[in-house]
Amino acid sequence: MQYGSPVVYATDTLLALNDRGAGVPIRELVLVGLTAAIITYFATGWVRVMARRFGAVAIPRDRDVHAQPIPRMGGLAMYIGVAFAVLLASQLPALTRGFVYSTGMPAVVVAGGLIMVVGLIDDRWGLDSLTKFAGQITAASVLVTMGVAWSVLYIPIGGVGTIVLDQVSSILLTLALTVSIVNAMNFIDGLDGLAAGLGLITASAICIFSVGLLRDHGGDVLFYPPAVISVVLAGVCLGFLPHNFHPARIFMGDSGSMLIGLMLAAAATTAAGPISQTAYGVRDVFALLSPFLLVVAVMFVPALDTLLAIIRRTRAGVHFTTPDKMHLHHRLLQIGHSHRRVVLVIYLWVAIVCFGAASTIFIDPRYSGAVMLAAILVAVVVTLIPLLRRRNGQFQPMYDEK
Repeated sequence: MQYGSPVVYATDTLLALNDRGAGVPIRELVLVGLTAAIITYFATGWVRVMARRFGAVAIPRDRDVHAQPIPRMGGLAMYIGVAFAVLLASQLPALTRGFVYSTGMPAVVVAGGLIMVVGLIDDRWGLDSLTKFAGQITAASVLVTMGVAWSVLYIPIGGVGTIVLDQVSSILLTLALTVSIVNAMNFIDGLDGLAAGLGLITASAICIFSVGLLRDHGGDVLFYPPAVISVVLAGVCLGFLPHNFHPARIFMGDSGSMLIGLMLAAAATTAAGPISQTAYGVRDVFALLSPFLLVVAVMFVPALDTLLAIIRRTRAGVHFTTPDKMHLHHRLLQIGHSHRRVVLVIYLWVAIVCFGAASTIFIDPRYSGAVMLAAILVAVVVTLIPLLRRRNGQFQPMYDEK
C-alpha cells in the first residue's frame, strides 16, 4: 500500500537499530504501534455506523471535493486506538518504566480525550471559532499542567547556545506551538487521507528520531515518551487510513485532526525536553534542532497555504477569511493531478522535510542535505508534470460563502 510506506520505512529502520543500540525496546514499540493500528481499524467501522445514526455527516459544499454525504467523527475511533495502545505500553516490561519517570503519555490520553470531545461536538453540532480555540487552549494547558512543556531551547546563532526557559516562557511557548500545530492539522484536512497520511509520516519521523535518542543514551527512560507517543500516533493513523483514503468512507472530522495535532505537539515537545548541547557536540547541531524542524515540517504545507490564501484574497479585494477553491490541494487538482495523486504529492513534500530532519541524528548533515536537495528536485518534477502537459491551463479565483 502506498500510504503504508512511511511505517514500513520506520519499522525497518527501528529493527536495524535494535542490533546496534542497547536498551532500545524495539519489539515493544512495534507491538504498541500495531495494536494502535488494529484497534483503530476495527473501531472505525463501528464509529462510521454510529456517526450516521447520530447525524454527524459532512454534507457537500461548493468548496468541498467530495460529492456524497460522508459520516465523520473518525476521531473517536482514533482516540480509542490511542487509549488502548497507551494502556498496553504501560503494562510492557520495558516501556512501563517510562510511566514511572514521566507523565507525558498519561497527559496525552487526558488532553487528547478533552480535545477529541471538543472536536466531536463540532463534528455533530458545529462550534464557533472562539469556542473551539478555547477548547484547544484548555487541552494544551492540560499538557503543560501534567508536565509536557518546552523547557530548553538551543539557538545556534550568535553563540547563544542552550537557553533554559523560565516557567512563564515555557508555558507560553508550549501553548503557542501546541495550538498552532492543532490548527495546522485541522486546516490541512481537506482531502481524503491527507491529514491521516501527514500524521503517519510525521509521527514516523519523530519515532525514528526518538529511537536514535534512545540508542545514543543507552535506553534512558526520559526518551520513552516521544517514542511511545509517536509510534501510537503512527499506528492510529495507519489503522484509520484504509477507511479514509480516497474514496473515503468516513472523515476524521475536527475530533481526529485536532487529536493528531495535539499528539504531534506532545511528541515533539517530549523529544526536545531532555536534549542538551553536550549530548551530541557541535558537529551534530542539527540533531538538537530536529524537534523544531519536525514541528516546521508539520506546519509547512498549511502555513504556506494560509499565507498564499491571505495574499490571494487581499489582492482580490475580499476578506482574508472568505472561503475559496484555490487552496494548494485545489490547485493540484486543477492542473491535472487525480485526487489520489494530490494526496501522494503532498505526502512526498512533507516526508522530505520530516525524514530529512529526523535523519540528521544518524547521518552527517552534509550528506543528508545533499539527499534532501535531490529529493526536492524529484518532488518538483513530480508536482509539475501535469502542468507541463497543460501549458495553457489558467486558474480562476472562485469565492463562495461559508
